[in-house]
Amino acid sequence: MAGRWNDVFETGWGWICVVGSAKGIRAASLPEPSPERAIEHAEGAIRGPLPEHHPGAFTAYAQQVAEYLAGKRTGFDVALDLDDATPFFRRAWEACRSIPAGETRTYRWLAEQAGNPLASRGAGQAMARNRVPLVIPCHRVIGSDGGLHGFGGPGLGLKARLLKLEGAAG
Repeated sequence: MAGRWNDVFETGWGWICVVGSAKGIRAASLPEPSPERAIEHAEGAIRGPLPEHHPGAFTAYAQQVAEYLAGKRTGFDVALDLDDATPFFRRAWEACRSIPAGETRTYRWLAEQAGNPLASRGAGQAMARNRVPLVIPCHRVIGSDGGLHGFGGPGLGLKARLLKLEGAAG
């Protein structure tokens, strides 16, 4: 995996592992209770072992995560390296990034925005396979019944906590 590296850092909400390349971030975990769990999540996202560890390689991202989790930031200004994803997933992820902090949208809305109004389940799969879950805020996507559904890593409790941090009605 030449040209790729990873780092693990601690936040006030837990540990995050991030994997990137010269093009941008390829994957990042949600806050996990231990560095080992964060690493496991990142390995699952990239479907293999992590590339070389470079402490401090993602200081700008780590700073933005800290600001976001402290309620001082609503979005992220980082480059992503997601070229290997399917076109539908990339469109769904881009649509998800357009959801304002503190608001939610349904999987159906996401499917429509990604170009296939009948692909709500496909939109759900795009969120389930979201490799950069804070930057691509899949916690803002909810079921048509208004309920919280499908959130990996630490689970629905974290999804609810992130929405509460953003001031989402609920």
